[in-house]
Amino acid sequence: MSEALLIDRDGAVATWTLNLPEQRNPISDPTVVEALIAAIDAANTDPELAVIILTGAGKGFSAGGNVKDMAAGVGMFGGSGMELRSGYEYGIQQIPRAMQRLAVPIIAAVNGAAVGAGCDLACMCDLRIASENAFFAESFVKLGIIPGDGGAWFLPRLIGRSRAAEMTLTGDRVDARTALEWGLVSQVVAAQELLPAARTLADRIAANSLPAVRLAKRLLRESDGQRLDTVLELSAAYQALAHQTPEHRSALDAQLNRGH
Repeated sequence: MSEALLIDRDGAVATWTLNLPEQRNPISDPTVVEALIAAIDAANTDPELAVIILTGAGKGFSAGGNVKDMAAGVGMFGGSGMELRSGYEYGIQQIPRAMQRLAVPIIAAVNGAAVGAGCDLACMCDLRIASENAFFAESFVKLGIIPGDGGAWFLPRLIGRSRAAEMTLTGDRVDARTALEWGLVSQVVAAQELLPAARTLADRIAANSLPAVRLAKRLLRESDGQRLDTVLELSAAYQALAHQTPEHRSALDAQLNRGH
C-alpha cells in the first residue's frame, strides 16, 4: 500500500485517504496516480467490498495538480507540446479512466478545498458529501490552462452546462452551501460529522444486495449519453443477471415474510 493513499477497511466499507497533506493532496504525482489505479483494480476484484469513502488528509480534499511541478516544468508538466500531451494521457488522465471502470460505489467526503483536478476527482465519484469548510473551484483558467483531466465532461453532467460554464470560465470558488444548492453535493455537514455522515450513507448502500448495487451503478454510468432504447436493452441484460443472484431471492423472501 502506498503512503500517498491510505486504505482503511471496516467490514464492507473501505476509506481511502489522499495522504500528501503538506502539498494539499495533489493527484498529479505519479505515486498518487499509481496508488489510485492499484486501489481501484483491487476493489473491482474484491467480492466483499460494498462501498468506498474517498477523503483527504489534513485540511483539504485535493488541490489537484502539483503547482510547484507545473512551475518547474517537471514530471507530467515537462517537455515539448507532444510530451506534455503524453504526460496528461499517461499521467493524470489515467484516474478518470480508472474511476469510470470502478465497480464499487464511491462517496467523496470533501473535507476542505477541492480545487482544479481535485474538484474533478470529487465529480468522478458517485456521491459527494461536503463539510461546512469545503469549497470547490474549477480553477484551471486562473493558472492559464484548461481542465485537462475530464472536468469538462464530468462537471456539466452534475450541475448543468450553465453553472459548469460559470465555474470553468471564472475559476471562482463555490462554497459548500452553494454546492448543495447546485446539486454538486447531496449533503453539507459540520466538519466533525463529515466521516460519520459518509459512513452512514455507505452503510445504507451496503445494506442492499451487493450485486444489484454494482449493476445499478454500472447502469447509471452506461446510461449517460445513451439513447433510451440502448438503456432499456442494458437494463434488461443487467436485470437478468440480478434476478439470478441469491441476494435477490433472499430479499424477496424477507419482503414476503414481512407481510405475514
